[in-house]
Amino acid sequence: MAALVVGLGLVQLAASVLFYQSIDRQTLRNDHARRIAELLVVSERLYLLAPGQTPETMSTSFLSASVSQNPRVVQGQLNGDLSEIASEIERWEPGLAGKALRLARVPNETGRDDLIGSIRLPDNRWLNFRSLDISSMWPVAARAIVLTIVSTTMLILAGLILLHRLARPLRSLANAADAIGDGKQIAIDERGPRDLRGLASAMNLMQSRIAGLLREQAQSFEAISHDLRTPLSRQKVVAELLEDPELSAMLVENVDEMEGLLASLQQFLRAQHLTAQAELIDLTSLVRAAIEPFGESVSLRHQDELLVTTFVEPLRISLAVLLENALQYGRRAEIAFGRTEQGRWIILIEDDGPGLPEEHFQDVLDPFFRLDQARSRNTKGFGLGIPTAHRLMTRFNGGLSFGKSASGGLRVIVTVPTPRP
Repeated sequence: MAALVVGLGLVQLAASVLFYQSIDRQTLRNDHARRIAELLVVSERLYLLAPGQTPETMSTSFLSASVSQNPRVVQGQLNGDLSEIASEIERWEPGLAGKALRLARVPNETGRDDLIGSIRLPDNRWLNFRSLDISSMWPVAARAIVLTIVSTTMLILAGLILLHRLARPLRSLANAADAIGDGKQIAIDERGPRDLRGLASAMNLMQSRIAGLLREQAQSFEAISHDLRTPLSRQKVVAELLEDPELSAMLVENVDEMEGLLASLQQFLRAQHLTAQAELIDLTSLVRAAIEPFGESVSLRHQDELLVTTFVEPLRISLAVLLENALQYGRRAEIAFGRTEQGRWIILIEDDGPGLPEEHFQDVLDPFFRLDQARSRNTKGFGLGIPTAHRLMTRFNGGLSFGKSASGGLRVIVTVPTPRP
């Protein structure tokens, strides 16, 4: 938009300069013609009264005259500007139409053109004249061009300032829309033109309603989870009282699966409204604490201190569910650190499981997605671990992507979340 404003200003400036130059050329020709016409008429009359005083009397700073036996300009056909100037001279002084007027252009010491001419006097001598700078602009046109340049520059600057004031609220709204898309709630300043203020107010109201719906959703699920855990606990007690061991084990397993599903759902919904503040931490210590519950099944290549400003709780939860997923399909997992081309830290989690086809890299981000060849209904897990990590990373300016490990298993690439610039 700024480039458009500047471009329009420059086009206007160029058009104005060309317009003034066109006007100036015509004005210049008319002025030279008028001065020469007056010179010729007055000189002819003065010559009849005082021949010797005519050249000195008629010479000025812009026009010089002299009398000689021979013409300064040889006879030739007039064309171009000279023909137009000759016509203008005759228009100013019709009495000169029948005179033998000769005109020519010659360069002067400055490299510009002067207009020279000759006309026969009554005694057959020649009046030679020279009009200076026929090709240069007049001060009036030059001043007009300068004023046009100054005014156009001021208009461009005013347009850019106005555009900046208009675009600043739009940029704020765009940034707010990105943050809202990531699940954050941010207060938008209601400033700028009336329409933008109305849009900002509507977005704030929308955020408030969405936040209210999420709170109600979380509260409803908490209440449902609490109410469900009571009968589940009773079923466990009943299972222990059953005399049939096989039936008792089946019932306990189903109760455990239901409790696991409730816990996964609770964690997934929590990721929608979890809040955290960025803080400076040792990333190595955080990862080491995350792998500790898994014992020797997970190894960490990097052991040195690595200071990073990040969101601790979202990263900790994400690492926990991703490591649990890695060991669910593989026996071992390995963690390493790396950096992107933009200089951001990443955490690489590789397992030795069956891996994941590339065409399903996007599908596993959807809740409850299952791969038949890798998972069956009897497999532990409910398809909420990776979606939970993805939602947290997206909300806190992190990232989650996938690849293939050296052993053929799944490689998960976690872009460490950082505060937005």
